[in-house]
Amino acid sequence: MKPRVPVITVDGPSGVGKGMVTRWLAQKTHWHRLDSGALYRILALAAVHQKIPLDESARVAALAADLKIVFSGETEADEAIHVNGENWTAEVRVETSGELASQIATSPLVRAALLQRQRDFRTAPGLIADGRDMGTVVFTDADLKIFLDASAEARAERRWRQLSAKGTGVKLADLFAEVRLRDTRDRKRLIAPLAAAPDAVVVDTTQMEPVEVLDVVKALLQKRGLLGGQ
Repeated sequence: MKPRVPVITVDGPSGVGKGMVTRWLAQKTHWHRLDSGALYRILALAAVHQKIPLDESARVAALAADLKIVFSGETEADEAIHVNGENWTAEVRVETSGELASQIATSPLVRAALLQRQRDFRTAPGLIADGRDMGTVVFTDADLKIFLDASAEARAERRWRQLSAKGTGVKLADLFAEVRLRDTRDRKRLIAPLAAAPDAVVVDTTQMEPVEVLDVVKALLQKRGLLGGQ
């Protein structure tokens, strides 16, 4: 019998800080990190590249088995995502890819195709899982489940600041509309809707600075004995 591998899940809507928190956790624990949202983005982009309509769920789902995906880098700045030997990092991270991912994520066939691929990331010494249904569907036995939330207005403004800092011209009103649309789609879908697991710790980050969020998360891990004296 294989030894049980511990898991910490961090779920929540887009733009709430899951990436920041899970990267920090992975560095602190030296565990592996799964960005499940990136898997959906990659699959959606693969479909677009092959000119497969996103509403043809069976054809989109069939692509999942042949995608060779490699994540590398410990920070947002040095992150690299290679798909079938090609660097897709920039394409995966643009705002439009998130919208494409949200469209295919409503399909039961797509979710089933990616479920085992996500669970395969659970290897020793442990896993930090970032997503929308990590604690409710993929890793229901997680050692700690965190659900980050924030108002749509706050998340749109954070994203606007990020894009503006990179020199990307985008209107705040447009980002807010996209956030609201994605939230509705993610929370209302029939399969694995976005929601906090009953045993998750919910952290509302609307009025919090990044360092405050990390302090809360660090306290949670220390309470569970997952960080020791760090």
